[in-house]
Amino acid sequence: MNSIIVSDLHIGSRHFHYKDFERFIGNISENDELILNGDVIDNPYIKLEPQHQHILDLIEQLSFRQKVVWLLGNHDNGYVPKEFGKVHIKPLYPIKKRLLIAHGDYFDEIMPKNVTFIRAFRLMHNLRVKLGARPIHVAHYAKKWKVFYRVLRKNVMMNAVSCAMENGYEAVACGHTHYPEDKVVNGIRYLNTGAWTELPAYYIFVTDNAMILKPI
Repeated sequence: MNSIIVSDLHIGSRHFHYKDFERFIGNISENDELILNGDVIDNPYIKLEPQHQHILDLIEQLSFRQKVVWLLGNHDNGYVPKEFGKVHIKPLYPIKKRLLIAHGDYFDEIMPKNVTFIRAFRLMHNLRVKLGARPIHVAHYAKKWKVFYRVLRKNVMMNAVSCAMENGYEAVACGHTHYPEDKVVNGIRYLNTGAWTELPAYYIFVTDNAMILKPI
């Protein structure tokens, strides 16, 4: 069985490219398992627009035909129902000892220690939008703070790599940082699938012989 890994859909966000994801999910082979690596939902406490609810319905329908795994991310907290089709709800997911899949918030030591800064940052972002700036996802705005963003990405990557190494995995796949990348660190391959709030969106295609980070 091949595996397809995506992360950070942020369903419910105005920035979620739901039409692109609908086409993407419609082309998944029934022989592949789909792994949703966290932050599938943007805000668990708001009612979804019909077009976004439709995407959740498609995911649930897919779970009756093939294996679908939903790994919990920091945005999913408080949302995931006890029963959602035949979707497997998990904190992380291994593919043998080849690949450890985890959203990445568990490896993030930067944002939890900078709550005040993050709140101020979000207020500045929201103020910009109210003053007429083009609406962009807050993560995209964060990329303008290059030093902070680089430190965040490296922190998640290094902790993920250490976890994979300590537990005997060849590679680790994360989301969370909204930055697609594929590199080898200390002999461990680190992949990140970016997010579906910016294009091109990415996914990882895992076969018996390869792990490929691909744009849609």
